[in-house]
Amino acid sequence: ECNDFIQQPVVQSHADRMKSLHSHRIILCGVDIAQRLSGISLKLLSFERLLTDYPLWRSKIVMVQKCLVPTSRRSDEISTLRELRFLVKRIQDQFGSNVIDYQEVKGSSLPIEKRLALWTASDIFVCTPIREGLNLLPLEYVYARKHPHTAGVVISSEFSAVSSILNGALRVNPFDIQMSATLLDKALIMTMEEREGRRARDIEFVSSCPSLKWTKNVLRDLKEAITAAEEDDDHIKIPNKDIAKSIAGFLTRENELNFSNADKHAIHSAYKATNRRVIVCDFNGTIVIKEAAGKYLKREILGSSGIKPPDAVIKALKNLCADPCNTVFVVSGDSQVNVENAIGNIPGLGLAASNGACFALPLREGENERNWLSLDLGVDWEVVKQCALPVLAKYTAQTNGSFIKLTHSSIGWSYYSSDPEWGTLQAAHLVLELEQELSKFDVRFVTLKGVVEVVPRRLNKGLIVKKILREVASRDGGDGVDFILCMGDDVSDEKMFTSVFSFVSEMDEDYSNVIPSPPVIKSTDNFVLAESRLFDETPSVKCKSIDDSIYAFTITVGKKPSHASQFVHDAKDVADILVTISGDDLPRNRSMSWDTKATKEDKKGFFE
Repeated sequence: ECNDFIQQPVVQSHADRMKSLHSHRIILCGVDIAQRLSGISLKLLSFERLLTDYPLWRSKIVMVQKCLVPTSRRSDEISTLRELRFLVKRIQDQFGSNVIDYQEVKGSSLPIEKRLALWTASDIFVCTPIREGLNLLPLEYVYARKHPHTAGVVISSEFSAVSSILNGALRVNPFDIQMSATLLDKALIMTMEEREGRRARDIEFVSSCPSLKWTKNVLRDLKEAITAAEEDDDHIKIPNKDIAKSIAGFLTRENELNFSNADKHAIHSAYKATNRRVIVCDFNGTIVIKEAAGKYLKREILGSSGIKPPDAVIKALKNLCADPCNTVFVVSGDSQVNVENAIGNIPGLGLAASNGACFALPLREGENERNWLSLDLGVDWEVVKQCALPVLAKYTAQTNGSFIKLTHSSIGWSYYSSDPEWGTLQAAHLVLELEQELSKFDVRFVTLKGVVEVVPRRLNKGLIVKKILREVASRDGGDGVDFILCMGDDVSDEKMFTSVFSFVSEMDEDYSNVIPSPPVIKSTDNFVLAESRLFDETPSVKCKSIDDSIYAFTITVGKKPSHASQFVHDAKDVADILVTISGDDLPRNRSMSWDTKATKEDKKGFFE
């Protein structure tokens, strides 16, 4: 439809008339509904600041602003128009009537021929809403300025959905007037080469996604969601008799029946009855509440950056680590720096980062700095990064809101803050390209919600958990382990649970019958390791026979399908367990889930 209208004489006529009306001036345009959320007032304030701070533009530019008045929210529109008229008059009184071409248009849209004429005549499109869904006008502007037309520049608010779609747009916070004025100046002095480069990032996507395709995709997604919900209901109400009669169905049913809520008092009783204990916890989502990504705030780092456990959990971990009968480790998927900054100062606490690829033993008396070791997973990670980073950089440039995150033994590409449909499409292409580039390396690709990650094929949290258990079991001539508490919240923690059961099954087994852990590499050249058992693992599996009970608690956070034997509802319940077994008293009137009825005094020092 755009192609047909662009070629019509009426469009070119309107465009020529507009250019002649504002001869020798660069045209900045905007078409917005005259309501507060459209942010037109902020746009005008930024334009006013531009003219104030950059006097050279006063005779060279004009803002053509069309305000649509649909009369759907009369009080909002009346107050907004009153404010806009005041600002327009103030700007024209100070800088002259030629700097703004302001017009109010009744209705919810401009006719397409007038829109295309405006896009054709304008050099810069400015859209600064403070909250908005998908506005198609910026996409229409990009399409109208395709070759052979000269490329234009789109300035879009970071609070609009279109900022996640247009990679070539300049993103702005409309509330930051000074920065908005600076970006307007940047757009005005932008070279043609950069303009064409920004257009090239978007034109293929805009050209291949007309409104009809968007509509079909939305309807398809709705249909799939309804179908999936109906299938779930059918599965719950009418179980498949064939599956129920099969062995797999029987095991599934039995597992669901035995999957119980963890009892902190039973765990405490087992803790007090034992003296060779290993406690392993995940970090984000387990001992801290998982950080949610903001819907409108773009972020460079998601996860556990800058987050620390509550004071009660810190105190419980310190008490547990102070007991010589305990070995306590926190195993995280985050980087060494983030984990160490959060809990690295707890004496006696072992740390493992990057899903167990690297780890640091507890600080000994007199030590102020942790020395990190790593597992040899048979991959030269520096060479992998040299091959993968150019590919990732290309997709990062093409996908607005995406970024690359590097840890010790993983390369992640996050598109969580990008447009969901475009990000998913780009992720699928990225995996195919990375598979080809990294085919000679022993790596695998982990695709989670909003993230594509490259990791060594052998890497999982279960490796470091089994390494810890084997090392502890080999102490004192192989006395073994009689208490294991392992807690985690997501899919990466499932390997921790299975490694616990695997370790228990192999106790007192001949070393030739078990799979050895990966070799340990010293990360610091001048670091002398006293625990030689970490390097020579052979004795650690040949433990003495244990006649008394072995308590193994594997607990997942959230009731969901899991290899864990028990569950808790959230990270607050994990804190309950740690505080209880450490010997501290829980706040008064607290339930297992620390519900919202607890008093403010009770909540002090915990998660609230």
